Amino acid sequence: MSIPPPPGPHQPDPAQGPSPAPGPYGPPPQGQQPYGRPPYGQQPYGPQPYEQPHGQPYGPPYQTWGQGYSPYARRPSVNGLAIASLVLGVLCCFPAVGLVLGVVALAQIKKKGQSGKGLAVAGSILSSLGLALWVTALATGGFSEAWEGFKKGATQGTAFSVVKGQCFDAPGETLEGLTYDVDEVPCAGEHDGEVFGEFRMADSAFPGDSAVSDAADEKCYPLRDSYVMDTWALPEDVDVYYFGPTRQSWRLGDREVTCIFGNTDDNATLTGSLRADETTLDTYQIALLKSLNALDTVLWEEPEDYPEDDLPGYRSWSRKVHDSLDDQIRALGAQSWPARADKQVAALVKDMTAARGEWAKAVAAAEDDDVDAFYIHYDKGYDYADGPSTVTARKALGLATKRPASDEDYGDGSGATDGAELKV
Repeated sequence: MSIPPPPGPHQPDPAQGPSPAPGPYGPPPQGQQPYGRPPYGQQPYGPQPYEQPHGQPYGPPYQTWGQGYSPYARRPSVNGLAIASLVLGVLCCFPAVGLVLGVVALAQIKKKGQSGKGLAVAGSILSSLGLALWVTALATGGFSEAWEGFKKGATQGTAFSVVKGQCFDAPGETLEGLTYDVDEVPCAGEHDGEVFGEFRMADSAFPGDSAVSDAADEKCYPLRDSYVMDTWALPEDVDVYYFGPTRQSWRLGDREVTCIFGNTDDNATLTGSLRADETTLDTYQIALLKSLNALDTVLWEEPEDYPEDDLPGYRSWSRKVHDSLDDQIRALGAQSWPARADKQVAALVKDMTAARGEWAKAVAAAEDDDVDAFYIHYDKGYDYADGPSTVTARKALGLATKRPASDEDYGDGSGATDGAELKV
């Protein structure tokens, strides 16, 4: 029986005949295994050289590397604190922390042989600059202003991004109720509202919605008259609205009240700017309006009771009207006027001079406790107010000539009650 060949590489199948010669060198010499290996079952004695066929040296196998080493050199790792220092230095949010991390990173890099020295140096420099800016801002109050601006933006949002002179559209159907957001739009087109002023309430506990409303009524109307000096030019369907703080926004520092114009009709809008102040009027228009408005301000202060119930109060008020007329007569006389308005203004000054005399007599009647005589001079003193000479002077200077509907009873001699109603 035949004995099967021992296991091993390159053993030919007897049925297939001899194996072809390996490579270009032909078969190995008799009794020698390919690649210099000893015959099967024999162990070499002593060190045996590795040889290629025909006795050519083959050389030792490749060196293996132990754990933790690599045949290729690795780059040193980047220090993480150096990266963090650079990030904080760029963001300038925590400059002191960035500076400390940069210093620590430089020490670790030197000790551990890590890379990232440039990052640590850059982070330290930027953090130092940021820290210097913070110290300067704290010393000059700039940080406090920035914080107030941040709180205002956080609490008010875009609803209060519009300022005096800007127009906007509100998301709701009306300007009443809560408003969280508005969109600024050009005043030349249609819009829901126009901002004409703003003021800040005192820092204290939230006073309540009614107190905010009272403050708006007290301060928004004077701001209206300074924004629209020619009050006769205000359309009849325009009223005053405001944005005010709520209890929730008050806790976050919201104290701003924004005064705005809006249409009294919820379904209607405004078109064009209502602004008529020193930025839009000429010198002559401003001079006349300042005089007329200063006198109107005193007339609005008329006591609420009837003269027979508060004659001392009317005596004091009548003296203020007299003194205001005296001031405005001098101011109008000192102003040079264009030819188109010189005669008209002179006629107005003449009527104001006559009215001043009547108010002087009203003061004397009140001092004598003569209510009947006071009413006579009171009515005559009012006859000139917004009368024909006022209209012609306005027209000559290109100002509105139609008296507002709310002023129709103004100066008609109907008594103190009408004057009180006009304060609304």
